[in-house]
Amino acid sequence: MSDLRIFTGNSNPELIKKICKYLSIPLSSSTVGKFADGEIEVKLGESVRGMDVFIVQSTNPPLENLFELLLMIDASRRASARRITAVIPYFGYSRQDKKDEPRVPISSKLIANLISTAGANRILAMDLHAGQIQGFFDIPVDHLYSTPVLVEHFKKMKIKNLVIVSPDVGGAKRAEAIARRMGNLPLTIINKRRPAPDKTYITNVVGDVKNKNVLIVDDIISTGGTIVNAAASLKREGAKDIYCYCTHPLLAKDALQKIENSKLKKLLVANTIPLKKSSKKIEILSVSELLGEAISRIHEETSVTSLFV
Repeated sequence: MSDLRIFTGNSNPELIKKICKYLSIPLSSSTVGKFADGEIEVKLGESVRGMDVFIVQSTNPPLENLFELLLMIDASRRASARRITAVIPYFGYSRQDKKDEPRVPISSKLIANLISTAGANRILAMDLHAGQIQGFFDIPVDHLYSTPVLVEHFKKMKIKNLVIVSPDVGGAKRAEAIARRMGNLPLTIINKRRPAPDKTYITNVVGDVKNKNVLIVDDIISTGGTIVNAAASLKREGAKDIYCYCTHPLLAKDALQKIENSKLKKLLVANTIPLKKSSKKIEILSVSELLGEAISRIHEETSVTSLFV
């Protein structure tokens, strides 16, 4: 891997350390800071001419994370990198993926345009909020799922009488895939309504959870309202232990407090986004090996199909 270079911004330093450890290569040196007036300053610390460059950077808030990625892509392109792959464990602005009411943007399409225009040749993303976001790019997109990490962990826990739950109709396909991978477990869906952004209420639970342990699966937890309300509804329906897994723990506002006071026994999260604060109810599952293996296969031009599960 002498022609492989891996760079990162400030979005998730712990994740990139684990990825580099898995690949047994050092993190390429770079400077990502700010000028006195607050503008972002980027400089690659080593030559990338003719190199296969991977830039690992989630684009969760603050906005600097996205802009660091764009500037590092541009710097690599202007330094004559052979190929530039943007590795985006969490793709921000993914929840605005369609024009579902007047006078609103399609934000995820705009972000896709910015990344492509900056000079990325390929995208490696994980658990996009909506599959159609892949089509917003005119460059190849490898879309990984964190499912293998979750399935392996839960098989070790050996929880009996388990039901997989989707917190909304939109996530039913994701939940069904996990239920199938875990041995064709029963699937339950929660119907909800969203009267305003980050506000939801439960209408009914479709399926039987009485006297059963449940695992709620979701891709993003922002304010925590959906998951907390779902856990409460499941408890009212007679569920026993309630677990939840999400790939991207944004945990904005008072989400952590809501989770600590909820009916959840445990919340498992991937490390695509670093947690600002933790809780005794939260357990972190690492996706570093999954991302590292995908980077290795892309670099070596071998198949990554087996990772798309």
